[in-house]
Amino acid sequence: MMGLLQLAARHGRAALVMGLLTGLLLPDLAARLQPWLPHMVAALLFLNAYRIGYSRAVGGLRDGLDTLCAVALLQLALPLLALAGAALLGLAETPAALALVLMLSAPSVTGSPNITALLGHPPETAFRLLILGTALMPLTVIPIILLMPGLGELDHLADVLRAAGRLVATIGLVVLAGFLLRRLTLPNLRPDQATAIDGLTMIALAVIVIALMSALGPALEQQPWLVLQWMGFALAANLGLQMLTYAVVRRRAGSGAVAVSVVAGNRNFALFLIALPAATTEPLLIFLGCYQVPMYLTAILMRRFYSRAAVSSER
Repeated sequence: MMGLLQLAARHGRAALVMGLLTGLLLPDLAARLQPWLPHMVAALLFLNAYRIGYSRAVGGLRDGLDTLCAVALLQLALPLLALAGAALLGLAETPAALALVLMLSAPSVTGSPNITALLGHPPETAFRLLILGTALMPLTVIPIILLMPGLGELDHLADVLRAAGRLVATIGLVVLAGFLLRRLTLPNLRPDQATAIDGLTMIALAVIVIALMSALGPALEQQPWLVLQWMGFALAANLGLQMLTYAVVRRRAGSGAVAVSVVAGNRNFALFLIALPAATTEPLLIFLGCYQVPMYLTAILMRRFYSRAAVSSER
């Protein structure tokens, strides 16, 4: 079993591609897995907490001011800038502007530490941004919801805050459970054991992406041109934001610059689909499906960019 998990860890990027293709080609399987998404995401978060451990996570929090500043930049400053830009262009009420602003307002996706590790960089910064960003989301999201056209109703804000509160509580319990079990079972993790856990997380990510593609396959058959438009928008929003963020933070963030950039482009956008009314979010469902493609291909599409950028910054 250890050998199989280590093999999965070595071929993690290929596993994610297989997950994407499986979700597109087998929509029935994707639909069956979709109801289990919350459980699978929680399991992935547990594996991340178990893999990193309490000491490494808390040790990084001693430099908490940088993490706090990064969260404020990613979840408050960026969506407000996007909203202001859309308003100046007269596009604030379009589905594309709504999708972009809500995406930028969301905390990191659960898989960001794994994506960062696949890129060959330490995952601890991404994990800290995931935890702190999720914890602060009930505060950072308030001005966004109040200022975004059509989202300022108190009922909508209350729904988002309740959903964010549930998310914070769930993540807190899962992370604590992961830390506790790691301390009780493997306080001193050997390299081969760490690789095996990495392999298990890659398998979990591949299964999760199958479920996330449940809405995209049917849409691609029925509205291919619309899907292609949203796909281009999702690629530009995700990968473009990663490049822009890396250019801004690479000198200040040092070894954590890649993790910050990965988090910048990969957000837990689905939270808003749960919290906001269906009439508001229905036009964004195709975007959510398209958004999974750059997210799960980041480890492939962005590897050369981050490698070249790191070399050029050393010169």
